[in-house]
Amino acid sequence: MYDVSTRKRALALVAQGRSLNSVSRETGVSRAAIRSWQTRIEPLPRVRKTSCSLCGPKTETPENEAAYAYLLGLYLGDGCISPGMRSGYFLRIACADAWPGLTDECVAAVKAINPSGKASRVQAVGYTSVVGYNSHWPCLFPQHGPGKKHERRIALAPWQQIIVGAHPWEFIRGLIHSDGCRITNWTTKIVNGVPKRYEYPRYFFSNKSDDIRGLFTGALDTVGVEWTTLARGSDPFNISVARKASVALMDAHVGPKY
Repeated sequence: MYDVSTRKRALALVAQGRSLNSVSRETGVSRAAIRSWQTRIEPLPRVRKTSCSLCGPKTETPENEAAYAYLLGLYLGDGCISPGMRSGYFLRIACADAWPGLTDECVAAVKAINPSGKASRVQAVGYTSVVGYNSHWPCLFPQHGPGKKHERRIALAPWQQIIVGAHPWEFIRGLIHSDGCRITNWTTKIVNGVPKRYEYPRYFFSNKSDDIRGLFTGALDTVGVEWTTLARGSDPFNISVARKASVALMDAHVGPKY
């Protein structure tokens, strides 16, 4: 839940004539949350039982662990959790409209993990938000917290580490589908005095969070994929997979977005 000072800062930016989109990008707060604060700035009271009826005193891991590992990757890249008007929470995953198959997979994953079994699509400019509503999202994604992910500590809970360890490719695929891509590079070489063009595929993953990049490269190490860091200026935001054998592994288990 966002504190009152965060809410006031966001509303002050809106009062300056800024759009909800720009304020959302700067603060890391969803547009829906900012819009709701324009009606009520004070946090709604939360009445919650001492133990979660789903998780109990000990976290109960999702039944479909493969779908959870994939959804965890999507959430860490392009997801957020925000409080609803009652006691529940909205999980939102932003999916670019250029990849309709990715959106379909995201919907299937949210339905598989949402205790209610439901997911909806909310159209925006250039992307679709896949939304699930439930009171247990903070239990299922303990990385939830105020502010931007790259400005706070992101670490997996022990039960999440077990799931990712058992399903590393699903986790990698979710991260690539959120903040990664498969591209084709090219270069020219002189062969017998004649320039020839050579093309080769590679994968990129870009994220500002050192912790999230570390989770990604740790999963790559687990499955035997070689990777390198490519700095953007002085910032090592990009992870590259370019060696032929490693690209072949990624193609077999991840593949391009579609």
